[in-house]
Amino acid sequence: MGLFDKLAGWLGLKKEVNVLCLGLDNSGKTTIINRLKPSNAQVQDIVPTIGFSIEKFKTSSLSFTVFDMSGQGRYRNLWEHYYKEGQAIIFVIDSADKLRMVVAKEELDTLLNHPDIKHRRIPILFFANKMDMRDALTSVKVSQLLCLENIKDKPWHIWYELLLLCHCH
Repeated sequence: MGLFDKLAGWLGLKKEVNVLCLGLDNSGKTTIINRLKPSNAQVQDIVPTIGFSIEKFKTSSLSFTVFDMSGQGRYRNLWEHYYKEGQAIIFVIDSADKLRMVVAKEELDTLLNHPDIKHRRIPILFFANKMDMRDALTSVKVSQLLCLENIKDKPWHIWYELLLLCHCH
């Protein structure tokens, strides 16, 4: 069973799923999507996403459409146009970017309070990326700074490595 199959099981997702991958620029969204894909669908060279890109791939039991949304400030307003189609969210945080953790929190709050998200039990995977970087925040600290414990109406997980699950709620 591949990682996306495990993720889908944890998040209670169906056979075909639309996943929104959100987070600030340079947080590693495209790289994570690439690593989650089946090995024969992965690419070697990752370039920053401008606007958004759509990735479609299948695992043994699921068909995924992943919307890789640019995290650059001028493109973040595009995210909301895809909320209605989203059945799950991967929110990527650069654990080494302490200065922009406040911005990540603001974007998360905007997301969670959007009418197309607020009243849905849409599952969210928080990915505390770049944990191998010097001075990176721990997943516990990231969780505290983003106030994830306040999310009571949606199932969520925080991962800090591709194969290691840290906290589940």
